[in-house]
Amino acid sequence: MSFDLNSLLRAHILRLQPYTSARDEYTGKEGIFLDANENPFGSITLADYNRYPDPYQSALKEEIAKIKGVRPTQIFLGNGSDEAIDLLYRAFCNPGKDNVILLPPTYGMYEVSANINDVEIRKVSLTTDFQLQPDKILAAADDHSKILFICSPNNPSANKMKREDILFLLEKFPGLVVVDEAYIDFSDEPSFTTELDRFPNLLVMQTFSKAWGLASLRLGMAFGSEELIRILNKIKPPYNISGLTQETVLAAIQDKVKVDRMIKEILSERGLLQNQLEKLPFVQKIHPSHANFLLVQVPEANKVYDDLIKEKIIVRNRAKVLLCEDCLRITVGTRAENEAFLEAFQKVCS
Repeated sequence: MSFDLNSLLRAHILRLQPYTSARDEYTGKEGIFLDANENPFGSITLADYNRYPDPYQSALKEEIAKIKGVRPTQIFLGNGSDEAIDLLYRAFCNPGKDNVILLPPTYGMYEVSANINDVEIRKVSLTTDFQLQPDKILAAADDHSKILFICSPNNPSANKMKREDILFLLEKFPGLVVVDEAYIDFSDEPSFTTELDRFPNLLVMQTFSKAWGLASLRLGMAFGSEELIRILNKIKPPYNISGLTQETVLAAIQDKVKVDRMIKEILSERGLLQNQLEKLPFVQKIHPSHANFLLVQVPEANKVYDDLIKEKIIVRNRAKVLLCEDCLRITVGTRAENEAFLEAFQKVCS
């Protein structure tokens, strides 16, 4: 596949000279540091956070690379996946000129970021069973179509997209294809990180917020060609990931046994929750899930949602979302949380 990444870039980004931080100029760990205007007496906290963190998170990327089976130079780390999404718009989409292709129902930040950056949105809805329509997607694209966002497993529908459809679009779409795999750890589908060396137009996003249970630390991952990752590093804020986050995640990801156990427990609870929901006469449909949540259709979903709040049970109301009419998105909880939900659910729906 012939692909020229620079031809997609905004011209001024191609010419941009990035900010050079003190830690770019000297990357050593030893010495008397008088180069970054830091406080030499430590911090007001018990631990010292007076020194700027590694701007490229090198140690953390080395460990992530081992887990994900990629090279450290293929990894971008952001303040959640949302930072990577925003940087893609800023790097590739000229405001008022270029467009992106979105596939509703899908993750809402793609559209919000497009609107913030004044980028045209072209929508091609999923099918009624929440699958891609490749021919319609290509028909909607033109020379100014810079990015196609595919969420798989999808949010809010929880299903995985057909792999052959994504591969077809990687072959044919004229711009970048972003595959958002925030929920990949709960799916039996292999990650598209295995296709990075085959498709230079591919960017895969993942997160530590779901399976790893680190949502509060706000660390998102993006995987792509070394050329694409260099562009994201070129335009990101110099210290976008705090030292505390880097240290905490670096220590946490050594415990792969624990995350595997949590994933197994979530999948088990998902199965039990679905089994119980299938027995309830008022449940109209439970969509197939490859994520840590279920999309469930019930009569009068808006009322059910409000009544559940009165019972202190908080789910996500997706009733007004395209193709999700009368649907609630229910995150898989602990056994006790799921039982409390089911009890309240039966009460408000009876």
